[in-house]
Amino acid sequence: MNENGPRTARTRDGDSPRLVGASGHRRVVMNPTSGGGKHRDAVRALSDEYGYDVVETAGPGDAAALAREAADDDVRRLAVAGGDGTLHEVVTGLFEVDALGDVTVGVVPVGTANIFARNVGVEDVEAGFNLLENGEKRRIDLGVAGEEPFVVSAVAGLTAETSVATSAALKERLGSLAFLYTGIKKTVEFESLQLEVEAASEGEEVTWTGEALCVLVGNVRQFAKEGGQANAEDGLFDVVIVEEMPPQNVLAEAAAHRVFGKGTEHVVHLQASQLTVEGLSSERIAYSLDGEVSEHERLVLHSKPRTLSVAVGPTYEANPS
Repeated sequence: MNENGPRTARTRDGDSPRLVGASGHRRVVMNPTSGGGKHRDAVRALSDEYGYDVVETAGPGDAAALAREAADDDVRRLAVAGGDGTLHEVVTGLFEVDALGDVTVGVVPVGTANIFARNVGVEDVEAGFNLLENGEKRRIDLGVAGEEPFVVSAVAGLTAETSVATSAALKERLGSLAFLYTGIKKTVEFESLQLEVEAASEGEEVTWTGEALCVLVGNVRQFAKEGGQANAEDGLFDVVIVEEMPPQNVLAEAAAHRVFGKGTEHVVHLQASQLTVEGLSSERIAYSLDGEVSEHERLVLHSKPRTLSVAVGPTYEANPS
């Protein structure tokens, strides 16, 4: 902790000094095991340089608790040194104490996939600190599934099953490709879901009923066509329903969407401000909210437009299309 109050430090280009605020109003929640755990010294060094206190997680749920403590301590800039799961916990903690309007969140990408960081243009650890201190701040949409918030995406079905089945060792070895590797293996043995999906936007409703491999609900992340970042400030989810199909067709249709930007027979694309997903069988459905898994028979998801204040990088565009 910096006990001497505000001090000056140089910007990344070294041209001019800037004031680093008083200790106590800037804090880092760090997951020391994210991405293999090699980031600890770098995060602590940059925290000291930028005048941030550091608190570390020791297990599941800690990041949410530390976020609640940060809100109680009147922290105004909260860096999250971890992956998408750590960010999910921090946002959940702030959401639970109604502090999202008081805190600006900055992601310091040290996880395996770092999906959120990539989509908001934060390239590395140093950029995470620099952007939170000196970069552009935007208010982006927040998704809520039942009573739990999510930032990147909510997925039901095959993708959620893949998230559970992918081991930490495989993620460390293959990075984001680990999910694809596991997904291909799971497709052969996965039983499709009997679902009814109701999507609502601007007073209009669309209902889809049938067998699906998965339902993908993107808030910041876009799943359809080329993929990448969705419009994170329009109050709409980017929804993709992947219908039941032969396993050999899954990768072909995924490639058609992600690589060639083409529509395909078994992929339904919708946009919605509210979504209801209900299973038509007796089994509960596994959902992955930013990588955190829970089960529900019926789940209502809605968008809270421009609720989360985040630091973004120079490549971020509110409407990437």
